[in-house]
Amino acid sequence: MEDGFQVVHLGAEDYDAIVALWQAAGLPYKPTGRDSRTQFAAQMASGLQQAIGVRAGEQLIGVVLVTHDSRKGWINRLAVHPDFRRRGVARLLIAEAERVLRDKGLQIFAALVEGWNEASLAFFAAAGYSAHPDIRYFTKRDDAGV
Repeated sequence: MEDGFQVVHLGAEDYDAIVALWQAAGLPYKPTGRDSRTQFAAQMASGLQQAIGVRAGEQLIGVVLVTHDSRKGWINRLAVHPDFRRRGVARLLIAEAERVLRDKGLQIFAALVEGWNEASLAFFAAAGYSAHPDIRYFTKRDDAGV
């Protein structure tokens, strides 16, 4: 891990930097749906979502969104800028996400990773997360853009 990385808590005002990082990292997002500026601000205002970032100087190089349902903490939208991968940024993000969730009294942490995303599957396995082949993710959406 390189010196000079700083873990920071982000707010709705950091939306543009977060979206730029998602785009640089190749993370798909729904700009007119659940990832819109309005929805992001509402999610942040709810108190159920926290955005955690890592900066190298002034540049945002990593981000993760942390949510919970009062029983389980969720690691969402983890992205690291391609120029900073394999330097410990994702580990910093996960460690801070787990700390934030533990401070809320949560002891179960979960992440959903698409099956095609080999790098993320390997990362979460290395971080101590277990894949559960007996669990299937179901979703129903009122609109394809959400």
